[in-house]
Amino acid sequence: MTQMPAAGTIRPAMGQTRKTGSQKRESPQELSFEKALERLEEIAQRLEAGDLELEAALAAFEEGVGLSRRCAEQLREAERRIEVLSQEGDGWAERDFEAPEDEG
Repeated sequence: MTQMPAAGTIRPAMGQTRKTGSQKRESPQELSFEKALERLEEIAQRLEAGDLELEAALAAFEEGVGLSRRCAEQLREAERRIEVLSQEGDGWAERDFEAPEDEG
């Protein structure tokens, strides 16, 4: 019986290697929001295609979770900045962030 690796220790599938050196991917914490979102979309497309081996799919999913968390944190930080910068009257007032409604 084959043992499953512990959480967070997923290795690439046989015949696949992680990128190293100049090919190494930036960690989610190093990416801008736009780059992290772009990479997350790439991962989603690869997973939706369904042509990855199990271990590669798990590694991609794990990377996607990290990117998703990074994007969510960056959005929360942007929302906090908007709240701080919202001004009413003579003083600063915290206001809820309202996303624009879809047109059309």
